[in-house]
Order: sequence, then structure tokens, then C-alpha cells
Amino acid sequence: MLTLLWRLALLVAAGLGIMWLADRPGTVNILWLGKEIHLSVLMGLIIIVVSFAAIYVVLRIINRIWRVPSDVRGSLRERKTRKAYESLSRGIIAAGAGDAQAAQRHAALAGDTLHGNPLVKLLGAQAAQLRGDRDEVRRVFETMTGHSDTELLGLRGLFAHARDNGDWHAARLHAEAAHAKNNRLPWASAAVLQSLLAHKDFEAAARNVAQQGKSGLMTKAEAARKQAALLTAAALAVEDSNKPHALELAASAHGLDMSLVPAAALLARLQSAGGHPRKAWKVLRSTYALSPHRELAAVVAHLHDDEPEKQYERVRDLTSAEPSSLEGRYALAQAAVAADRHQAAREILAPLLDNQPPAGICALMAEVEDAAGEAVKSHSWLTRALAAPRDPVWVSDGVASARWVAVSPVTGEIVPAEWKAPFEQPVQAKLGFHPRVDSAAKSPAGAPTPTAALPRPPDDPGVEQSS
Repeated sequence: MLTLLWRLALLVAAGLGIMWLADRPGTVNILWLGKEIHLSVLMGLIIIVVSFAAIYVVLRIINRIWRVPSDVRGSLRERKTRKAYESLSRGIIAAGAGDAQAAQRHAALAGDTLHGNPLVKLLGAQAAQLRGDRDEVRRVFETMTGHSDTELLGLRGLFAHARDNGDWHAARLHAEAAHAKNNRLPWASAAVLQSLLAHKDFEAAARNVAQQGKSGLMTKAEAARKQAALLTAAALAVEDSNKPHALELAASAHGLDMSLVPAAALLARLQSAGGHPRKAWKVLRSTYALSPHRELAAVVAHLHDDEPEKQYERVRDLTSAEPSSLEGRYALAQAAVAADRHQAAREILAPLLDNQPPAGICALMAEVEDAAGEAVKSHSWLTRALAAPRDPVWVSDGVASARWVAVSPVTGEIVPAEWKAPFEQPVQAKLGFHPRVDSAAKSPAGAPTPTAALPRPPDDPGVEQSS
């Protein structure tokens, strides 16, 4: 619209100019080669404009003729480039279809024209992979790493090549190089994390997970949960050798995930050993309210080196936050037995005894009755424990362990162990309590005699025991 208005304005201006000249007549005299020419001013201007227009047209024609050879060469080059891209497209399709010969042929045709094109190099690498030429594959990807625009593509190709050949050391180096260039690459970040986990470098793995959370490769909640697990594993690894650093790591883990029992238990132990039992008590209370666990109660009981009665009172105060939980009743009953409160232990465990209590509860009841001098009842509870459901243990990817782990023993991924029963069906339990043998006591008729250590059934994979 603006262009049309501009042209209309020019026409109006030209018309007004012609009218202005027509109202002011005059003559132009030209003397050239002995001849005198008389023209009006308007005619002289028309002749000048026509002359310039003619000169412009002639120059355009000459320029067009002059450019014919270059235009022909450009047309041929464009045609050749178009055919090269067609060959590249056909080659990619052939590679996808698994036709190694066609892919190699089209890659060669495209490479004659499209020198340095990343897609041509990638097609050549795919064709070499289809042919099984590993040396050529490596050479192509190494060539890519020499150019900034294809460096990451080449590193990923070298990573995949080394991984497929079982060279995990080289694969890790290529992944680390790509991660250093761009830490937002999912494949590079995941490969570096897997390598760190395999080498048990949990602190570096935690930093990697934190970066993945910032980059959006995983949700912030997932990143915080996994980072807390890794920091806890790192703290447990240096608990005996470097307590200050273990305390720092455990505090960071607890800040990221207050429901993580191993982090809270470790932090409380270290704080108590450092002369800060109040801080330890606060940590244990906050975590127990989220995740009731007997390990937290065990740490509470030993915050101070005092008599069992005081320990029982502290455990009772802790478990009052979740009085009906199995973990709380188990821990409180243990503390009651240690304090010789046998009747209190019976009352604490009573609500758990009607509906198939786990083997640990049965064994604890046997210990209560044994401590109270009731050998027959103790043996009866031990017999019941033989067919009771399993006690909860730390389970990661279906593998049970006596100790908490942050990394799956099956896949090597970050799968923090959960506190639960390893199998749903009742199985024969291995008991840690051995009753006193009283020759005067007689077992009920037909009741089997408990043994100190019961063999595992053939279908029981067993539980990894701590040393």
C-alpha cells in the first residue's frame, strides 16, 4: 500500500513539473558540427531522459550477455548440488533400510559435491557400520571431532562405537569430553553418572545429579532425592576415616531429604559423638515423624551413656509421634526388654500379635517370655516365628540387604533401598535370638525343638548380612 502511494506521488510530481515547464516556454540552442539546432526546453528534457533510458537499457543488455557464462556455470553447479542432496536423501533412506551398498554409493556421490557436510560424514559412518568396517567408523567420527560444528556428533559416535566394542574406558573418556563441552546432553550426563557410580565416587555423582536437575534432565524433586541418597552413601563411606567431612555430607543429605532414615541416623550419631545431643534429638524427631524406623530409635536410645531405664524413656518420647506404627512398637518393646520392663513390652506388642506378626515380633516376644522365666511360652513363640512373614529389610531392585544402599546391585542405577519385607509369602526366618535352654522345661507335645540357626529353604535367595 505504501509503495502504491509513493508511486502515485511521483506521477503527480512529474505531471506538475511538466505543467510548470509548459507554462514557462523557452528555447534551447545547440551548435554541433557546424549545425545549429533549436529546441524547446520541454523537448530538450524529453530527449535527455530518453537518451539516459536508452543508455541504461543498452548497458543492461551488455551486462546480461557478459554474465551468461557465469550464469551457465551457476546453473550447472546448482543442478549438481541438487543431485548431491538427492543422493544424500536416498543414502539416508538406504541406511535406515539396512542397504549398506546403496548407502555407501550415495554417500560417495554426495561427498563429491558436499565436501565437509556433517550429514555426508554421518551417512558415511552409518554405511561403514552396516558393512562392519569398525576402523572406518572410528576414522569418520574422529574426523568429525576436529570441527567445532560436528565435534559433539563425533564424540557421541565414538562413545557408541567404544561402548559397542566393550571398551568402557574409552567410552567414558568420550562421554566426559562431551559433557565438558555441553553438560546438558542427556546421553553424556547419564554416561558420566554411570561411570561415577561404578567407581563409587558418590560425591561427584551427587554433583552430576544436581546439574541434571538444574538442566531439566530430571525433575527437581527427583534430583534432590537422588542427591540426598548419594551424599548419604558418601558420608557412610568416610564415617570412620573422616568424621568432620561425613558430618558435612550427612547434614547436606538431611537438608535435601528429611525423610531419608540412613542420613538422619548417621547425622545424629555424628552430632551426638561431637557433643551435640540436642541437635541429634531434633534431627531424629523430624525424620521419625516422616519415616518411623527402628534404627532412629536405636540412635535415640544411645544419645547418652546412661542406664536402660533412661534409654527406654527417650525411645518412648520419640515413638509417641507415631504410637501405632509397627516400627515404633518394635523399638519401644526392645527398649522395654533392655530395661527389664517385661509386662510393658507385652502390652506394647499386644496389638501386633493377632494378625500374623512378622518373625522379628515373634522372636522379640520369645525374648520377653524367656527373660520373664516363661520358657514354654518362649519356645511356643519361636515355633510360631518359623512360619511367620519375613521381617522388613533394606530392599533395592528386589535384592535384600542387611545394610542400606543407594545404588541398585542389579542395574547400577540410583535406586535407594526401601525398608520393607522382601517377599509377600511367609518363609522360614533366620532368628537372631537364642533362648536359654532349661532342662526342666518341657515343650508342648508335638512341638518342634527350635535350633540356634535354621537352614534356608532351596528357593530362598538369602539376605546379605553385615559383618
